Amino acid sequence: MDFNSTSTECEKSCREIHGSWNELSRLGAALAHRTRSERRQIKDMYRILFRDDLVERLHGAHMSNPKNEMFKLLYIWMLDPAERDAMLARDATADSLIDYQTLVEIYTRKKSVQLFFTKQTYLAKYKRNLDKDISSEPSHPFQRILAALATSRQSHQDNTSHHIAKCDAKRLHEMGKGSNGGVDESVILEIISKRSIPQLRLALTSYKHIYGCEYIKTLKGSCGEFEQSLRLALKYIYTPAKYYSKIFHTCIEGRTVDKKTLSRVIIGGEDVGMEEVKQHYEKKYGKILKDVICDRIPVGDYRAFIVALITGPVSA
Repeated sequence: MDFNSTSTECEKSCREIHGSWNELSRLGAALAHRTRSERRQIKDMYRILFRDDLVERLHGAHMSNPKNEMFKLLYIWMLDPAERDAMLARDATADSLIDYQTLVEIYTRKKSVQLFFTKQTYLAKYKRNLDKDISSEPSHPFQRILAALATSRQSHQDNTSHHIAKCDAKRLHEMGKGSNGGVDESVILEIISKRSIPQLRLALTSYKHIYGCEYIKTLKGSCGEFEQSLRLALKYIYTPAKYYSKIFHTCIEGRTVDKKTLSRVIIGGEDVGMEEVKQHYEKKYGKILKDVICDRIPVGDYRAFIVALITGPVSA
């Protein structure tokens, strides 16, 4: 239910949340089906009613119970997008081995302004510069791709041009016909830095339409580190729902369920549209995502919350 028309429903939800603090199943049920807009209203109303910050309370519960995945996911779910991505980015850069896959997802969110707010939040919360935290010497190919994506997000609107898309598709094709038959990194980075995410997606679509195959597949046989990094980044840019369906499959159907990745994928699925992710999953693997989760995760509060998140409304 949308809270815009009445504060009574929002207040009722806040009192339900407050009264169910020691019952995770009730707490999860009260929050799982709320849209991003409703979650913001719940946080505001909760502060008014109880003079307490709901997100900070969830964070405290998570820190007191670090092995409880339910508290952690509840905390992530209730964060604003910039706060959430700043936290994910810090987790991705905290170790010596940087998690570039997570960073690619953060740098290519649906709303072009989000990266700016994520970087500002990262700086305010951790007193660190995200661009510096992902840098290394010598530079990693992903670092150069992320820098190009950041330049694109700063400079370009989301309007698209079919003419530009066709020109870019032709450049990509001609590059592959060169003497070394490979990828010219400078050309790729130039295109990425000068195009919005929707424009890059249109160029990849135009490539398939004109030349009969996906550009990403032409990179499959390449063993270079830059080509492999580019391939992963373009997979997410081209078909994010398909990308997330594959990550779902990998983290759920392995020997053990990767709950950290599962939480990240659910958050990403909200951004691109969970219904489309589920459709891709069923088409690719012939299984219903909800059924796979129920088969692989034991009965309990955590599983119930995961199922509610992937079946409930996920609009902003």
